[in-house]
Amino acid sequence: MTLHDRHRAVIPDWVALYYQRPIELTHGEGRHVWDAEGHRYLDFFGGILTTMTAHALPEVTKAVADQAARIIHSSTLYLNRPMVELAERIAALSGIPDARVFFTTSGTEANDTALLLATAHRRSNQVLAMRNSYHGRSFSAVSITGNRAWTTTSLSPIQPLYVHGGVRTRGPYAELSDERFIKACVADLEDLLGHTRDVAALIAEPVQGVGGFTSPPDGLYAAFREVLDRHGILWIADEVQTGWGRTGDHFWGWQAHAENGPPDILTFAKGIGNGMSIGGVVAPAPIMNCLDANSISTFGGSPITMAAGNANLSYLLEHDLPGNARRVGGLLIERLRAISVNVPAVREVRGRGLMIGIELVRPGTDEADPVAASAVLEAAREGGLLIGKGGGHNTSVLRIAPPLSLTVAEAEEGASIMEQALRSA
Repeated sequence: MTLHDRHRAVIPDWVALYYQRPIELTHGEGRHVWDAEGHRYLDFFGGILTTMTAHALPEVTKAVADQAARIIHSSTLYLNRPMVELAERIAALSGIPDARVFFTTSGTEANDTALLLATAHRRSNQVLAMRNSYHGRSFSAVSITGNRAWTTTSLSPIQPLYVHGGVRTRGPYAELSDERFIKACVADLEDLLGHTRDVAALIAEPVQGVGGFTSPPDGLYAAFREVLDRHGILWIADEVQTGWGRTGDHFWGWQAHAENGPPDILTFAKGIGNGMSIGGVVAPAPIMNCLDANSISTFGGSPITMAAGNANLSYLLEHDLPGNARRVGGLLIERLRAISVNVPAVREVRGRGLMIGIELVRPGTDEADPVAASAVLEAAREGGLLIGKGGGHNTSVLRIAPPLSLTVAEAEEGASIMEQALRSA
């Protein structure tokens, strides 16, 4: 009985697996991983943007081992030095004044907490979200996810209202200039608010992750912020995928929309733990402290995950990995665009830093082609490259998000495999 057979016998059907013949990853080093059959792959997906620095990074593995030898777990009922140290650093990096940090175990839980804070602070369960968005798989996060492929129930503890702007090249405003696009989206927001009252917050990914690495023109959320501030509505920036310098240009995705300062609430996860389960929320004290009931976390802020986060953040900053994402990511995206010029199925190559999407369509149309996307995914694996999929139009976007330590040579190697995969598929 194969591991795949055993998986299907005990794991829910809705837990997706990549590839017609799913692979078991057994170990990794740097930007490479190996499967149980001994095949070596260049990793351009990092466990869904989570292996942020490198596989088996010595600084992180040593920090985890050292902490495990002392104490692994205590809960938030006790003082926790690694948690306080990481919270201090994240508070300072967030740009949020008088910031408080609450740690969770995932991005889903972080967004769930942010929604709890916003609705409690505003005494409203109405939340604005972006079309094509994804914010996690909890009951509340699913309820404000604007991507049909990931919205598993129509029941909701929150009343969601969806706004235009997360996708630049599709939808009713796609043909407008950036300036007119922003004005049209702001007008849509103003009109929407004219038909409701007491909205708690807008939650938005600066770059939509599961949605296929789509993003609005820089400055859209600053323009939204002017409207939100007039109504007293909070802005939640979902930085689960964009945080820590992945976009290259900025440390946080919200900084591309920074005219009006940082968001009211910021959520993070994935890369900060380099594979360890860390998520969290940053908010100013009046918002974070608005809850009038007791709350703790059993596993959020665990000493062992905090040790990993501290070591990983130090490595990221000391080696200027956001700068590397900007430099190497810029080369990679231009190489992929050059390759795609002669591939009729490629509608668009988009992204920034090491967060790149390749949208596939049926040639000569704007019709999404998920079959082609799956074929390229398979062909890339055969060539020794692991990538991801996403997109709001039937999962037709190839997602490329390597560890931020990617070298120029590895970027060129991955681009060459992608060229062959796109042509063969």
